[in-house]
Amino acid sequence: MASSIDVPREQWATRLGFILAAVGSAVGLGNIWRFPFQVGQEGGGAFLLIYLLFIVLIGFPAMLVEFVVGRRTERNPVGALRALGGDIWKYVGGIFIVTGFVILSYYSVVAGWTLRYFIVGLQDGYVADVEGAEGQFVDLATGLDAIVFHAIFMAAVVIIVAFGIRQGIELAVKVMVPTIIVITVGMAAYAFTLEGASDAYAYYLSPDLGVIAAEWQSILPAAAGQAFFTLSLGMGVMITYASYLGEDRNLAEDGAIIIGLDTLIAFITGLIVFPILFTAGVAPGDPGAGAIFVTLAAAFADITLGWLLGAIFFATVAIAALSSAISIMEVVVSYLIDEHDVDRTRATVLIGLSLFVLGIPSAIDLVLLDLFDGFADQILLVLGGLLLAIFVGWIAVDFGVDELRKGIGDLGSYGDAWIWLVRIPVVITLIVALVLGILGYLEFLTGTEEGQFRWWIEETF
Repeated sequence: MASSIDVPREQWATRLGFILAAVGSAVGLGNIWRFPFQVGQEGGGAFLLIYLLFIVLIGFPAMLVEFVVGRRTERNPVGALRALGGDIWKYVGGIFIVTGFVILSYYSVVAGWTLRYFIVGLQDGYVADVEGAEGQFVDLATGLDAIVFHAIFMAAVVIIVAFGIRQGIELAVKVMVPTIIVITVGMAAYAFTLEGASDAYAYYLSPDLGVIAAEWQSILPAAAGQAFFTLSLGMGVMITYASYLGEDRNLAEDGAIIIGLDTLIAFITGLIVFPILFTAGVAPGDPGAGAIFVTLAAAFADITLGWLLGAIFFATVAIAALSSAISIMEVVVSYLIDEHDVDRTRATVLIGLSLFVLGIPSAIDLVLLDLFDGFADQILLVLGGLLLAIFVGWIAVDFGVDELRKGIGDLGSYGDAWIWLVRIPVVITLIVALVLGILGYLEFLTGTEEGQFRWWIEETF
């Protein structure tokens, strides 16, 4: 087995390429698929406020943690943590690999839905009433149809990643990310003209502190998981992408730009989705992975030129999903290349086939997709981020500040401030979020209400 030291690594051709790749990773289904239904489930503006606080106080310092680990070692998560902390820490790196693998398996299924809904908008159109839209969703999101579009999407990911960093990922994101930004801004401007826009903005932009006080046990882990999911933290993406960086890059500046653009697009997505829902009289708080497809499709069917608007929207989601999926696959592919000396093309095809197979259960039954999503989002992502924060904040402290200094110069007191942010607020918040996430997931597994896993087991078997 070849050591990762012996394997020459590509680097990003330009700074813009790295920033767009990282933004593309962050701006995906987490922003456009998960974010609106998380906001709807968790109290509208109340969730938005906590989410934004998490992004600034937890997401930014946590992203710098992944950046310094990746650039310092120039390795994948497993090799990076082994190089810095010894063999025991390679298993923490393994958590990142497993997390990315699990997420991408069902992520590809959901991305396949966006392709299918794009075609539906151009052909048959969407069903106007929510009950009918739900039936349409179940027909399209499960079974052979879902498996076929899961395969199509995964094939696209494999092709891009197989071409490597410069010729594959960097070239792709330079087209995809600007396209996403232009379309979302244009759709938000259109949504502003809808009659339900004012009510939607009041719901979305006015946090109810009473809701936060009453529902914090649900909002806190949901906001933490969403922040990590949407920023591609906790799955090794930023470690891997930073491993292709030169030492002259200002990690803090790049991180701020990446987080700013990602959060802006998530925020704009809310300005698109909620006016459409409120105009059509559709409730925004329906739970579950398919919520946005059911509620938005019904809303599109009920407004002028909704079929066209829906087709554009779901095409944008598909592009965003692709930009994220290539980053997640790169984590697993880089592991095989670095640690096992596997050729990039062979590694990419092998991983793509494995992910396709693992994703089939999620394409057959939506409860299984919720099972994977809850485990990855509320447990694995937060656990990986927590262990890495403990490592950089409390165990291997010196290298982090030293690495962050490269490309910046004298940090003054900012270096110490960053470390203490990682040590205290980040670690404590992630511990609380992890405990609440585990409790919530256990409730999902053992609960008896319809839609929960135990109920599904009893009804199925």
